[in-house]
Amino acid sequence: MHVRGLLLLLVLILLAATAEAGKNKKEKVKKDISECEDWRWGPCVPNSKDCGLGYREGTCKDESKKLKCKIPCNWKKKFGADCKYKFESWGGCSSQTGVKTRSGILKKALYNAQCEEIVYVTKPCSSKIKSKSKGQSPSLLS
Repeated sequence: MHVRGLLLLLVLILLAATAEAGKNKKEKVKKDISECEDWRWGPCVPNSKDCGLGYREGTCKDESKKLKCKIPCNWKKKFGADCKYKFESWGGCSSQTGVKTRSGILKKALYNAQCEEIVYVTKPCSSKIKSKSKGQSPSLLS
């Protein structure tokens, strides 16, 4: 009977310790939550060069925060990393300029970024003629 009482006491102590640990976690979460709803975020600033890991600063009334961010190293620098576009297929190659063009329509502007509604990109035409047949030539088959 005495052992059963000790086990019950031990279980109650463990439950109390677990409940106290849960309260501490909730209190920490509440500290990070801001009451401010009108945050203004700056651009993502890479730690070195022009891409990779970095941070963005935000302000709201008298509060300020820094968030970690990442700029992919293949991003379209002209448009900014916070402007996301849906691009159509590449157009045909212009024989006059030697480039092909496509347009993109703004899909999403992250962190209140100022983005153009429609953007145009160009790239040089490929000088290689792609072969449709990947198999052996007919002369080798006979």
